[in-house]
Amino acid sequence: MAKAATKGTKKAAAKPAAKMAKPAAKVTAAKMSAKAVKPAAKAAPKATAKAAPKATAKAALKAKAKPAKKPAVKLSMLRPSVNNMTVRVFTRAAGLDHAETDAWGLTRTPEFLARNPAHLTPMIEDKGLPRGVLWESCAIMQYLANKHGLDKFYPKAPAKRAMVDSAMFYLVGTLYPYVARATYPALGFPQYAGEVGHSDAHPDKKSEAQKAAIAAIAEPLEVFHSFFRDGKPFIGGNNPSIADIRLAATLEFLAVIDYALPNWAKDYMAAIEKKLGKAYAEPAGDVRGYIAHVKAQATA
Repeated sequence: MAKAATKGTKKAAAKPAAKMAKPAAKVTAAKMSAKAVKPAAKAAPKATAKAAPKATAKAALKAKAKPAKKPAVKLSMLRPSVNNMTVRVFTRAAGLDHAETDAWGLTRTPEFLARNPAHLTPMIEDKGLPRGVLWESCAIMQYLANKHGLDKFYPKAPAKRAMVDSAMFYLVGTLYPYVARATYPALGFPQYAGEVGHSDAHPDKKSEAQKAAIAAIAEPLEVFHSFFRDGKPFIGGNNPSIADIRLAATLEFLAVIDYALPNWAKDYMAAIEKKLGKAYAEPAGDVRGYIAHVKAQATA
C-alpha cells in the first residue's frame, strides 16, 4: 500500500506540477517577448538620433561644397558721375545681383585699357558680350533690359521702344552736351577737346561759352516735358523707363550751378526718386555729396 500510495502520490504530484509548468512557460515567453520588444523600441530613437547628426553633417558638407554665387553684373564705376549713376540706379531698380568696383584713378592703367581702350565708365563685364565688356550707360541699360526681359524699363513694343530710344539719343546728342559745358567747369571735370572750355581762350570767352550753354538747356528740357512725357508721369508712362533714369540723373548735375529748374522738372525728379526709392536715392546721394563738396570748396 505504501508503494501504491507513493506511486499515486507521485503521479498526483506530477500532474499538478506539469500543469503549473505550462503557465510558467507562458509567463516566461511573454516576459521574453516583452524584453525583446523593449530593446527594439529603445533602439529606434537611437537610430534616429544617430541619423540626425549624419544628415546634418551631409547638409553642411553640401552647403560648403556649393560655390559662392557670382554676381549677374560686374560694374566698374565712378561715384560722382551722373553717367555712372544712371547704371547704378538701373541695376538696383531692376533688382539685378551686381558688384560695383570703384574705378577712380584706374581707368588709364594698362589692365583697364587692355579691356576698355576708350577708358570710359560705367563699364560692365559679361562673358556673353563679343569683347567681354560694354561701356556707355544707355547701351548698358538696353543690353541688361534685353538680356533679363525687363520690359517694365524698356518696352518690347516697337513704337514704345522707339520713343524711349529717341528720348535717350536726344539727351545724349543734344541736352547732355549743354549740361556738360554748363557744369563741367564748376565740377572740375576735364572739358571736351575742340571746345572753348578746353582751349587757351581768355577766361571771359570761356565764361561766355558757359553762359550760352546754360541758356540753351531750357529748349531741349521743354521738349522732354511737352513731347516725350506728353502729360504722362514719365517718358515710360506710369513707370520710369531707362530714358527717365538717364534724364533724372543728368538733371542732378545742374545743382552745381544752381540752375533754376522749372517746377515740372522738380516734381518729375521727386516722382522718380519716390517711385524707385533707395535704388535712386543711394547713387544720387554720391553725386549730391560730390556737388556739395565742390560748392563748399568754391566758397571756402
